[in-house]
Amino acid sequence: MKKEELKLTQEWDKTFPKSDKVRHSKVTFVNRYGITLAADMYVPENAEGKLPAIAVSGPFGAVKEQCSGLYAQTMAERGYLTIAFDPSFTGESGGNVRNTASPDINTEDFMAAVDFLSLLGSADPARIGIIGICGWGGLAINAAALDTRVRATVAVTMYDMTRVNAKGYFDGEDSEEARYGKRAAMCAQRLEDLKNGENKPGGGVVDPLPDDAPFFVKDYYDYYKTPRGYHPRSLNSNEGWNVTGCESFVNQPILQYSNEIRSAVLIIHGEKAHSCYFSRDAYANMMKDCVNPDNKELMIIPDAVHTDLYDGGGKGAIPFDKIDGFMKEYLR
Repeated sequence: MKKEELKLTQEWDKTFPKSDKVRHSKVTFVNRYGITLAADMYVPENAEGKLPAIAVSGPFGAVKEQCSGLYAQTMAERGYLTIAFDPSFTGESGGNVRNTASPDINTEDFMAAVDFLSLLGSADPARIGIIGICGWGGLAINAAALDTRVRATVAVTMYDMTRVNAKGYFDGEDSEEARYGKRAAMCAQRLEDLKNGENKPGGGVVDPLPDDAPFFVKDYYDYYKTPRGYHPRSLNSNEGWNVTGCESFVNQPILQYSNEIRSAVLIIHGEKAHSCYFSRDAYANMMKDCVNPDNKELMIIPDAVHTDLYDGGGKGAIPFDKIDGFMKEYLR
């Protein structure tokens, strides 16, 4: 499939230090919709033979220069060939419409990453895993339900983006009336965008931060709007998704067949994260009448909040030893 010509930054511009234990390079690949995706590839120094491989993405509205790259580089230090990719329409990846999302296309992005790794001579196609962070945790589980080539999936501090768009935070807008209002507002915005010739951005994480902002907004601000995690290409750090960017999520639930996943799944969440209910419920739904329950696990990190699992939160909250052990067990 023909690739788009992407403008890729060659200098190191991540929010985390570069490791001297891995080799870093830029790669591109094409998804089923013809969109060219950009990724950072990390390979252990002195690697030999075909390696187990992992594709990483997330959080929702972030870029590969933020925490997905940190995860990918850290796992490469532990012996895996890894890629951290920007989803369609975001970051350095292609797609003519920018700053928009789709439960279908974004699930396909993970599957296209598996395509790329499967055909890469230095990766073992029989030992491929995926890691999804935040909204990409839910999409990773959705991809695992569809892609039989995925041997192991880790969903970290996950959101179910269809649930939060359809029902609001903590299911506080779970009514026909509330959903109708959302649909009507986005339909009106579509016409405004066409009249104006451009899509209206919805705004990233609020800035300046109001004194009465809820804790989870302060949590996001502390990561996306400070030197800790700010990146100029990150939607959450800047103008955000288009107002209509997540329109189709309202009517299209993911995770419908998560209980039919035969491969291994590890869900990790912080105990004090506002979003922890997504993981607890996703795990319960996955385990209900599950075809293969023995390789499924939920891990709750004591005292951790949502963004602690983005970069460790300054307290080493990310359980890399657990993730490594899980991948080693199921990518044998």
